[in-house]
Parts: sequence; C-alpha cells; structure tokens
Amino acid sequence: MKALWEVAIIAIIGPRSTLILSGVIYSCYIAVFISPTTWSLYFTSVLIGIGAAMLWTAQGNYLVQNSSVSTINRNAGVFWSLLQCSMLFGNLYIVLDWNGKTEITESNRKTIFVILLVLSILGTLSFTVLRKPSLQEEILSEEEGRSLISIHVKYMQRATSAVNEAKSELRTMLQLFQTRVILLLSSCMAYSGLELTFYSGVYGTCIGATTHFGKKAKSLIGLSGILVGIGEIVGGGLFGLMCKHNRFRRTSVVILGMVAHFIAFYLIFLSIPNDASVVVKTSTQHEPYLVPSVPIALLCSFLLGLGDSCFNAQLYSLLGCVFAEKSAAAFNIFKLIQSLCAAGAFFYSGYLLLSWQLLAMVLLGISGTFCFFLVEKMQDAPIDFPEH
Repeated sequence: MKALWEVAIIAIIGPRSTLILSGVIYSCYIAVFISPTTWSLYFTSVLIGIGAAMLWTAQGNYLVQNSSVSTINRNAGVFWSLLQCSMLFGNLYIVLDWNGKTEITESNRKTIFVILLVLSILGTLSFTVLRKPSLQEEILSEEEGRSLISIHVKYMQRATSAVNEAKSELRTMLQLFQTRVILLLSSCMAYSGLELTFYSGVYGTCIGATTHFGKKAKSLIGLSGILVGIGEIVGGGLFGLMCKHNRFRRTSVVILGMVAHFIAFYLIFLSIPNDASVVVKTSTQHEPYLVPSVPIALLCSFLLGLGDSCFNAQLYSLLGCVFAEKSAAAFNIFKLIQSLCAAGAFFYSGYLLLSWQLLAMVLLGISGTFCFFLVEKMQDAPIDFPEH
C-alpha cells in the first residue's frame, strides 16, 4: 500500500512537485526541534517517514527521466556527490561550535535547528527551478490545447489515471520482487541499509565514547562526519565521471568501494574499544588491540564515505539502466529493503558489541558485491518478468 500511494502522488503531480511537497514536510520536521513537544515529535516523525519515501522515490524517478544510458553513471555520481556536501558544512559547524564542550545547551540546540530550517526552506525552493522532464512537458502541452476542459476535470482525470497506474505499478513491484535481478540485488540493498546506520550513527557514537580521545572526543564526531562527507563526494564525483567514459565498469568501482570498507572495518576493529557502541552513560571499559589514534579514526571515516558512495552511486546507476521504464517501482523496492535493514541495524546497534556489527557487514558486503557482479553479467540478457 505504501508503494501504491507513492506512485499515485508522483503520477498525479509529477516528480518535481513531489520533491517540493517532501521538502515542505522535511522543513516542518526540522522546525519542531526548535521548540519540541512530545506529541509534535511523534507526529512529525510519522510525516518524515512519508516525506522520505516520497523524496527518494521521486529523486530516483526524476534522475532516470533526465538521463540516458550514456549519462546515467555521470548523473548518479554527481547527484550523490551533491547530496553528501551537506555532511561537510553541518559537521564543520559542530567542530567549530562544540569544540571542548561537554554539555549541549538549549541555545546551542535552537541555533543549529534554525540554521537547518533556513537551509531546508532554501533547498525546497530550489526544487521549483528544476526543469520538467520532456515527457511531462509533452503531456502538459496536450492538456493546454484542451482549454475547454476545466482544471477540476483535468485533475480528476489525472487522479483516476494515476490510481490505475499506481495499481499497475504495484503489480510491477510484485513482479520485480520475483526477478533474478532484484533477488540478487536484495543483498546489495540490505548491505547499504546496514552501513548507512553504521557510518551515520554508530561510528560517530563510538568515537565520542572512546575515553582515549579525552575532551576532544565530542568535537571529533563532527570532524568524522566531515571526512565521511569528503569520501562521499570524492567517490561519487570521481568514479561517476570515470564510468561515463567506460574506463571503469560499475563492478570495478563497487569492488574498490568494498575494499575501502573492509580496510575501514579492520582498522576500526583494531583501534576502537569493542564496547564503544553499547555504552551510554559510562566510559568504555574494553581495551582495543591498538592504541586509539585520531588520524586512524578519521581515515576510517573517509574510507566509510568513499566506500558508501562507490556502492550506492553504482547501485543507483545499475537500477536506472536495467529498469529504465520501471524506475519508480525499482527505487521503491530499493528504499523499502534499505530502510528495513537500516531500522534493524539501528535497533541492534545499541546492544551488539562492535565486533559483531562489523562481522555482519563484512559477510553481507561480500555477498552483495558478488551478486552485483552477477547482475552486471546478466545485463545483456532480457529481464525475466514472471507471467501472470
């Protein structure tokens, strides 16, 4: 049902308008944190889930509509790099403003969320200047020619058509779930969910909880986020352009990303206390194999971002190429699997020791890389849609 209304909204108002609507929802969510109450946090948390589903599905759909086979790698890489620029500026503020602080005051909280709200509103307004996909422009020009039809009737016709299209899209999703391509890529999507939770939440918490870093541990969280962002930008931009010129196949970039992740996981295993992920109010008690080092911790942050961008940008590109005409359904499946796995990782991250979390990602990462390689080999073969 979730996929049904997502596709219906995109079909009725188009991907660009869906991006604007989801941006408004994000802005409302951020605004609540300026003066939070219990009911508003719960209510907007539900809304942000809806907005995120709309945003990511519309982004993927819009990206595919404005790309060709020759430009999808470049566009996916540039999109991913621009997306991750947010990690630079937000974390830079944290490093500069929170350096040496052991307690975050109400004034600190309000200041940062007012800044985030302004940026969110500006980002939402930027969606209004995006050009319409060529297909959407053709549809609009046809409707403008039928000026005798009222606006109400037009939207009723489009809504009816969109509901029928959404039902068809839901059937397509069920069909895609049964294809070899999606079954193989499911492990890739699941891995992206686990490592998303790890680099965006778990690893920063581990750095902040490591007693060896002393008073600068909290400011290192922001610095770590900046290095993750730099890794994301380098990986998305550089390898997106390389794949454009066919010097590197997508599989080569994914393998490079996984090597970067495995090096980071190994260094984290050696240099971060094993209980750093589960302590809340107490300090870490376990001694790591190596003395925790700030340069090694920040290197791991960069490698986590680099590997994530390599993996996700190429996964976006592959989905866009294989399911160019079924992009909305394919990206719905991607975000569904990724979100479920990210939620599961978020749940167990506060209970499992760091070593077990790293082991789970290594095993799933190996499986995901191998499956990605198989799908790349299958690209010349027709997609096996089951008959109904």
